Amino acid sequence: MSDTAPTGALPPSSLRVRTPSSDYGINSLPPQPRCVRDTGLELGLVIELVAKAMYSIGKIHLPVLTGKLKLSINVLREVLDAMQADHLAEVAGRGDSDLDVHYQLTEGGRLRAAEFLARCRYVGPAPVTLQAYRDLAERQSSRHGKGAQIGMAEMAAVFADDVLDPGVRDLLGAALQSRRPLLLHGPSGSGKTTLARKLGQLQSGLVAIPHAILAEGQLIQFHDPALHVPASPLHLRQTEERRKPDARWTLCQRPVVQVGAELGYEMLDLRLDQASGVYRAPPHFMANNGILVIDDLGRQRIPSEELLNRFNAPLDSGSDQLTIEGGCKIAVPFDVTLVLATNLTPNLLLDDAFLRRIGYKILVGPLSEAAYATLFRRQCHQHALACDEAVLEYLMTRLHRASGRPLLASYPAELLGRLNDFAAFAGTTARLSAAAIEQAWHSMSLGPGTPASAPLHPPMSFSADNGPTLYERIS
Repeated sequence: MSDTAPTGALPPSSLRVRTPSSDYGINSLPPQPRCVRDTGLELGLVIELVAKAMYSIGKIHLPVLTGKLKLSINVLREVLDAMQADHLAEVAGRGDSDLDVHYQLTEGGRLRAAEFLARCRYVGPAPVTLQAYRDLAERQSSRHGKGAQIGMAEMAAVFADDVLDPGVRDLLGAALQSRRPLLLHGPSGSGKTTLARKLGQLQSGLVAIPHAILAEGQLIQFHDPALHVPASPLHLRQTEERRKPDARWTLCQRPVVQVGAELGYEMLDLRLDQASGVYRAPPHFMANNGILVIDDLGRQRIPSEELLNRFNAPLDSGSDQLTIEGGCKIAVPFDVTLVLATNLTPNLLLDDAFLRRIGYKILVGPLSEAAYATLFRRQCHQHALACDEAVLEYLMTRLHRASGRPLLASYPAELLGRLNDFAAFAGTTARLSAAAIEQAWHSMSLGPGTPASAPLHPPMSFSADNGPTLYERIS
């Protein structure tokens, strides 16, 4: 069973929704450049971007070019004037207003654009300089207390639908407030991954994310819509009303970037896309000013100690070294809260020295019977099923207790989802019954009485001797 199963009533989509309590990001956006010099870029580079955009489109309207390159009208007019002077571009038509102008490449311009595209096929928003990114990432770092502090009220709001013990909730809040590395450990299916992702909702303030970064003459594609969730329309309107910002940056919620067993050595550095000639930013770079979740620690294609050793120096210094082809090293910010999650026993996974470097270690264990019952009832409501208390009792005593399988947070949603699957296949209305829940139970088994979600790590004791469990027994 997936460890990403909901631990409460939150649907998966809500895990990406965070309500910023500060408008810091709005005020941090750089102003719109008024000329090429203000962009920090060489005129030749901007001409190359303009020529490639015009080559792919043909005759192009000035406002369309502005939207494509995220550069102001004034900057583009300066560039197009230079291109006309060099006989690379020409006016293809004029309308009634100064903005209603169409441009096109000359024959010489098309030949030059083809040369540009042969070297680098990137056609998109103009980049910001690496130094500009360093400066802004430093200003919007949560280390400086930007945004509201995390308190009991914020923790209670985020975990309102979870059966989370207040003491453990405070421990999680302290861990996130400290920004020290956090380790969540426990059996598969206990909800560690979902909990790690939900911590992202506690991040306050907004951050400016560049579409692309220019470093040592090379383009690094940075903004990823799947990772960098845009700010709300209200915040975007406020930004436009206060001043005209540099459109090469986009206002986003603080990122939550998650990597799992797929993480390999090649994902820890810049990767050149040979087809486009553009570098791809590694996950931990794109997580700047937010949270980096390393899920399934111990199952990556990199030894765990080697992986954590890779991040030790950057965590201490706040800076990482990435490599561009040819061996050139560039310094980039490393401003992340590192959250680790594993279903392996920590003492067998890491030595004492590594464990000491992890600020907070929290055991995410099975639920108490009362907490499990509460969660099951909530999942019944989410699946539009009437909860039969007798069936719930049957599940806990005849299935869980009799098989010795722990009351993990992932079971209720998984069982009820399968119950709906069987009903849909049979063409009947889903209904909670002992027979239906038992059918769903056995569909999760590798063999008779052996659920597929059985813990994969050595047996663990969830007593107080091993530290606090995530879900305290509810009496």
